Amino acid sequence: MARKRKATVATQVIDSVDALEAKMVEMRKAQAEFAQFSQEQVDRIFEAAAAAAARQRIPLAVDAVKETGMGIAEDKVIKNHYASEYIYNKYKDEKTCGVIEEDTALGYKRVAEPLGIIGAVIPTTNPTSTAIFKTLICLKTRNAIIISPHPRAKDCTIEAARVVYEAAVAAGAPKNIVAWIDQPSLELTNALMKNVDTILATGGPGMVTSAYSSGRPAIGVGPGNVPAIIDETADIKMAVSSIVLSKTFDNGMICASEQSVTPVGEETYIAVKEEFKKRGGYFLTPEEIDKVRKTIVVNGNLNAKIVGQSAKTIANMAGFDVPDGTKILIGEVESVDPSEEFAHEKLSPVLAMYKADTFEEAISKAERLVEDGGYGHTSSLFIDPAQKDRLAKFYDAMKTCRVVINSPSSQGGIGDLYNFYLTPSLTLGCGSWGRNSVSANVGVKQLLNIKTVAERRENMLWFRVPEKVYFKQGCMPIALDELGTEMHKKRAFIVTDEFLFKNGYVAPVQEKLDQMGIVHTTFFQVQPDPTLGSAKQGAKEMRAFEPDVIIALGGGSAMDAAKIMWVLYEHPDADFQDMAMRFMDIRKRIYQFPKMGTKAYFVAIPTTAGTGSEMTPFAVITDESTGIKYPLADYQLLPNMAIVDVDNMMNQPPGLTAASGIDVLTHAIEAYASMMASPYTDGPAMIATKDTLESLPAAFEEGAKNLNARKKMANASCLAGMAFANAFLGVCHSMAHKLGAFHHLPHGVANAVLLVEVMKFNAASNPTKMGTFPQYEYPHTLQRYADLGRFCGIPGSTNQEVFDNFIKRIEELKERIGIKNTIQAYGISEQDFLAHLDEMTMLAFDDQCTGANPRYPLMSEIKHMYLVAYYGEGNIPADIDERIRQAMEKQDAETHEEE
Repeated sequence: MARKRKATVATQVIDSVDALEAKMVEMRKAQAEFAQFSQEQVDRIFEAAAAAAARQRIPLAVDAVKETGMGIAEDKVIKNHYASEYIYNKYKDEKTCGVIEEDTALGYKRVAEPLGIIGAVIPTTNPTSTAIFKTLICLKTRNAIIISPHPRAKDCTIEAARVVYEAAVAAGAPKNIVAWIDQPSLELTNALMKNVDTILATGGPGMVTSAYSSGRPAIGVGPGNVPAIIDETADIKMAVSSIVLSKTFDNGMICASEQSVTPVGEETYIAVKEEFKKRGGYFLTPEEIDKVRKTIVVNGNLNAKIVGQSAKTIANMAGFDVPDGTKILIGEVESVDPSEEFAHEKLSPVLAMYKADTFEEAISKAERLVEDGGYGHTSSLFIDPAQKDRLAKFYDAMKTCRVVINSPSSQGGIGDLYNFYLTPSLTLGCGSWGRNSVSANVGVKQLLNIKTVAERRENMLWFRVPEKVYFKQGCMPIALDELGTEMHKKRAFIVTDEFLFKNGYVAPVQEKLDQMGIVHTTFFQVQPDPTLGSAKQGAKEMRAFEPDVIIALGGGSAMDAAKIMWVLYEHPDADFQDMAMRFMDIRKRIYQFPKMGTKAYFVAIPTTAGTGSEMTPFAVITDESTGIKYPLADYQLLPNMAIVDVDNMMNQPPGLTAASGIDVLTHAIEAYASMMASPYTDGPAMIATKDTLESLPAAFEEGAKNLNARKKMANASCLAGMAFANAFLGVCHSMAHKLGAFHHLPHGVANAVLLVEVMKFNAASNPTKMGTFPQYEYPHTLQRYADLGRFCGIPGSTNQEVFDNFIKRIEELKERIGIKNTIQAYGISEQDFLAHLDEMTMLAFDDQCTGANPRYPLMSEIKHMYLVAYYGEGNIPADIDERIRQAMEKQDAETHEEE
């Protein structure tokens, strides 16, 4: 059940009709006040509410699964994040108050007014994300909202509403602008429908019908029975991967998920069937089909017990077992009539499969399936986009308000993921075909049936680096000369660490500044793991000194700390928690970093061949009050100038050379494997990987004696930084950030002990979940790793053989530079590791680097990788669950004693 927490805004319990009517009186007063708010006030409330929901996306998802027993927590995290971030991004700049459009020449204007109180019915399938979505769009339009949760999901729905409500009030919204029924019942829901101004209904057909029959205006949506056609011209691998991604998302509970698939032609049918088998599809025998028929439909209705359950659970309910790893149960059937149980919406990973000799026959079957349960909702087609005539024939025939092309229909139908012009929404109208009042994705009022054909599209990518990058041995004084001769800078603030300051590394910079008459001061209190407190102190000194140029000299710690100081110097009111907010797409993040460079120009000079921070928009900072490391990411943090001079790196000690060098390798490999990799990032990543494999051993063993090795490592670090600045990283870094934070393992070492296991995890041809990004069509990381290995001279006649040899080469490199094989080998006790394992796992899943990983990891999979990295492959104890339990109990007891 959802966890109870103390409310910060008092609310009146609604458990009777009298209490409901009393609350409605207060809500009308609140809404009348809210209706007078300006656009600026509304937008501030909307942003605060969206950010609050985004921050709580994980606990709300976990609560929803615990309370309902349906779906997958990790997928509900995505839905909660989507409901906050994507909805905010869509409407943040939209005018919803007063005059929203005006043409003085034609003499007309449009004025926006709120409807009043919205009654929102929330389904058990999406109990938190739909509550977030509906509450946010009501706040954006100055409406009040009262929520009727599903009885089996009331606690988590109320908690989601509470999170948004309290943030809204804290940002200035009137009290009582959001409310909810605490003890839902049919009587209270009917009373709500009769007293509100408009009903926003999402749920079963009976409930939606009641909403439309209430006598109040209603915006309701119908059921989905999405047919998917795979044309003979389609990319079969992409089509099947997309359907598996969609159908397994939250165990198939999104109403836009595919309910049937029809390949066109015998060859396509055979290829599709084979591909489904590779991707975890289990084809039922005739006997098993009959058993599943009796399980999915009971007494003529969908069996609620199968909704949101896994394929294996449903098979067991039907009386048979399927192999571990089965993702979808597929029943090959012939009838498309309502009498066929497989022809209905199933809200679970159960899929019907039909045969069609021609495209026309496939359309005919799809029309019949839509007619018998999915009128107006969504239809799906996989086809070569050049087949314009067939594509037109399909969408002309489909009486559906969404026609998604070459996309997973769950993610494609809700909008803004696979086609960024399709409105993001978690309430999908079905128009008059589905007896709905709207035909579009709900978010704005619609009076017409509007059919939207959404073809899959890749959004814009980028390649962003500092405006000036200087390299070659001895370049530093020449590059710094620009600060005086061209930019006419007057005051420089140098950020470094105590070791570099006391050992003369800063002196050449100071001497050059003196020659140019630039006044300078040096902050050298940066620690190996820079803290937020240290950054705030540096920013305080910056404000006192008022520099017009900041020079970060050192490894990643100095550059990261300097970046945070830079932000706090130019924008003292910037909120660190907001800056650390996670995002799914950096272009759509809720929090926008402030514009940098208005006060000071930023110069980054690395003294280690490691982090590549001089080239990146990233900074890792530790909150010393909690011990948590926060990787920040925003292109406002990108340095203006980078100076890569190997003279500054010649005397790195062997240990630092090894740790920072393996970090370079991890940067390059993760950037190359990233879902967001592009030809612009592949080149730097490939060269960085090759040069690191070849030169790191010599740099480690010979140090300053081998100038060429040092040069190559300096360049490799910078190139890897270029690559991951634009393609981002992956789950290896996510896990390494938390391993370092909890157990004080150097960052490069943490990456090293995890890298091989993560590569094996990513190379799976049939991952539990593939990453979600429009350019990422299907799992191909094994091929990517093999291509990278071949570029580096790794032998092998097959992709798998090259990959295996690549892994072997990395292991040999680690051994040669003194990297140990396991976490345990670094002296981290089993008790301490296991006691914090679950927390590390959760935080690694939540890390910003996880999103670009080509394989979307479940928390259980991250946990397993941690265990393998700790004990070694094949050495995880059989009683590991009991050991974890005991370690956590001991930790809790010790903490209790300390308190």
